Amino acid sequence: MATQEQKIGVLYVLHGGMDTYKPQYMWDAAIQMFAYDPNHPVYSMVIWNADAWSMVLQTEFGVKFLRKYDFEYDRIGGHDPFHRISDEQMVMMQAELEAGCPEISFEVECACWMRGDKVDQFPYPRFVYNGPEEAQGKCTYCGQDEPGGPWEDCDPERYNVDGPVERLLKKGVGLVVAVDMTVGGTRFYKTYDVVHMSRRALDDWNRKHGTAVELVWANDPTSLMQRAYPTAPPEWTPVLGDPESVPEVSVVDSPNPVVADPELAAAHAEGITEGMSSDVPASQTGVVLFNHGMFDAKRRYFDPKINDTVVLNTNIKARLLQQFPDMDPGNIVGAWGGVKEINPENGLLERTRAMRGEDLAHAYLLRGDSDLPPGEWGYRYWEALAYLKNRGVRHIVIGFPQVVADSVLTMVELHNQIGKEIGVKTWLHYGTGDFKQFPRVGHPFADYWGNWVDITCRDDETKTVCLAMGAEGYPPPRQTPLDEKREDMDPSLAFDLSDFGNVGYDPAKGPPDPDRPVQEQYSGTWAMYVPPNTNARLVKLLARHVAATIKTAGKK
Repeated sequence: MATQEQKIGVLYVLHGGMDTYKPQYMWDAAIQMFAYDPNHPVYSMVIWNADAWSMVLQTEFGVKFLRKYDFEYDRIGGHDPFHRISDEQMVMMQAELEAGCPEISFEVECACWMRGDKVDQFPYPRFVYNGPEEAQGKCTYCGQDEPGGPWEDCDPERYNVDGPVERLLKKGVGLVVAVDMTVGGTRFYKTYDVVHMSRRALDDWNRKHGTAVELVWANDPTSLMQRAYPTAPPEWTPVLGDPESVPEVSVVDSPNPVVADPELAAAHAEGITEGMSSDVPASQTGVVLFNHGMFDAKRRYFDPKINDTVVLNTNIKARLLQQFPDMDPGNIVGAWGGVKEINPENGLLERTRAMRGEDLAHAYLLRGDSDLPPGEWGYRYWEALAYLKNRGVRHIVIGFPQVVADSVLTMVELHNQIGKEIGVKTWLHYGTGDFKQFPRVGHPFADYWGNWVDITCRDDETKTVCLAMGAEGYPPPRQTPLDEKREDMDPSLAFDLSDFGNVGYDPAKGPPDPDRPVQEQYSGTWAMYVPPNTNARLVKLLARHVAATIKTAGKK
């Protein structure tokens, strides 16, 4: 129970990442990602098995991200601003807390779902180091089996350190409050992972020291995710398949107060306004609220992320229409990435070109049956862009309310996802370039997306697959045998980032024109929104919900 005399610990929960790109950080991030799930093969066979450590970056998954991040970090000058911005948010939040609750002493720490370059922000790093009781060794890999030898300046004991929970407890906190912006404040399995692992660290501390410190999660004050979690089979996780038993819960009766706060929507609406064009009136402007979904459809049994996202999208739309009364409500829509689907040519569940080779966007409502929410929030992003193009909008703003701080995701990856659909020359800043964000070349665009695919044909290793629209052989031919699942590296999943994009263009009807749209290509402009970053609305909101959670905990 919280009292006014207690020192309060605050966990600012974030997705994490890495300030600079190194293969070691990619290895550490991958290990952290799988350390949450005892049923996953990486957990059981790799993390504490020295013979398997070198396999992590050799998988197709590892190679893809190495190639992608090598490009993305180079485009922004080598340094991701996400954690610098997040640190500023954390300092501002603490100042708000201390000003608003002077009778309470606050200690604030950052806890990340994964943080490859700063493992002490993982919720329980010593668990990764030691492993479960049956672990055969410690996690101490430093790249000695990688090409080129050990990683420079790597500490094999880097996981043998206190995490954010232990640091708070050593400072004498009597209550820990987690406030979450892992994916923009929506409840999500990644934050559930962080909270679960943080409570594991807390329980171990309490047992060892005879204390009873609690952790409460401001975004989920009624513990919906814990109450909704499947109860059978025992120790179920999604990798085991559909559960046998799930509790009855109501998401309507268990709202997320952080996401429902109108100030969060207002902060995002301000960022969308910054992405608008001075040459196009609001009445002819479209807005796509782009969101990532769930990695696995089976997470819908306990994950209310899509429900929370719909609430946030609805509030953002209301705020924009209040601010711009002449904006067409039909021009504000939600969108998701792609997922694997059944290929009718082979009957296999695989990555397809129609789904942009993606598989991160299952968008089921909690316990829902449809892979997309209803109405205006249920588009894939290429469908949303085509819809707005066909409505005649002259400028499109891409919002991404899954984040509250810029990173390579918003600065590079999303630009490429949108650019391949509606063009590079249509980017609002194409004419002048943006050398502040992209110091090397003035823009974020690759020659093609994804730039991680293998681009040589199997039957002739000297022949490069064509990746340019209008050229013979575009789109690239499938290289995976038809009776095998097509995965990330197949060149048939790559798209040219052309002048005016793939939406509305049919290569069978003639070549593209670098000077103007042809066929049904988009003829307007587009831009990314600006995340809240250090917007005062955001940090005041965070502090307010931490304070409210403390008061609620004190009444128990």
